Amino acid sequence: MEYKAPLETYSGKVGEVVIGKGEKAIKIGGESVLPFHFFEGTIENRPRIALEVYDTEPEGWAEWVREPYKDVLSDPAGWAKKCLDFGADLVCLRLASTDPAGANAPADKAADMVKQVVSAIKAPVIVCGSGDEAKDVEVLTKVAEVCDGDKLLLGPVVKENYELISKAALDHGHCIIAQTPLDINLEKELNVKLLKSLPLDRIVIDPLSSALGYGMEYSFTIMERTKHIGVMFGDGTMQMPIIADLGGECWKTKQAKESQEQGLLWESVTALSLLLAGANILVLRHPESLKLMREVVDGRI
Repeated sequence: MEYKAPLETYSGKVGEVVIGKGEKAIKIGGESVLPFHFFEGTIENRPRIALEVYDTEPEGWAEWVREPYKDVLSDPAGWAKKCLDFGADLVCLRLASTDPAGANAPADKAADMVKQVVSAIKAPVIVCGSGDEAKDVEVLTKVAEVCDGDKLLLGPVVKENYELISKAALDHGHCIIAQTPLDINLEKELNVKLLKSLPLDRIVIDPLSSALGYGMEYSFTIMERTKHIGVMFGDGTMQMPIIADLGGECWKTKQAKESQEQGLLWESVTALSLLLAGANILVLRHPESLKLMREVVDGRI
């Protein structure tokens, strides 16, 4: 008697989000099965991989992380182009210079720089503020205005500042990253609030990503649970794609600072784990990690 493996069907489907416009556009999400369950259905949009770009030369990076970008560390547009040469699907532009605890660069200057990067490359752009709740409102709303229609992915949006940033994103045709601190209930609470003014296809979830050995199991659990609630149980408030912003968390660990080999393993193992948990976008730092994850995503290993 021939054995046929039981297959599961699910009532829910992750919403599809488009980042970028025209030939730059990519789609994420849209799956109706759990991660890598190709045997139970189709996963139309493969996970996408981004590399980081900073708007100012970063401090505290190990020599082996700076090396691949050494000639473009003070040139965000050139840096972004190099990321695409390395094989990134998109870039994650961090507006570190706007941090009030640092250079405190004005919003209009940051927005003009974002526009230069967007115009310089043929790929979508994720734009991340400094993480200061008040300054991010000022910066990200200005970026949304200056880059009207470019369909950026803007964030992080948190419960303290989501209203103004999400309104600017809606008015100017962008998507947002909804960030909550490793808590499934807080994640749903923010999603419910956002869905009152934003359509589901404009929202990407960031439950926060921890590095291997530094809380990665918490990130994995939250991402996995999010995917289960959205796909298996059909909860429309939890059916957004997930971004795993993990590169910075991995390369600041003790192990990654000790050697390049350990750093690459730390970033790659963390990335693979979060892919299995359900991440639709990985944000990495080192191009060698990207190369390995590309092989995983493309099914060559």
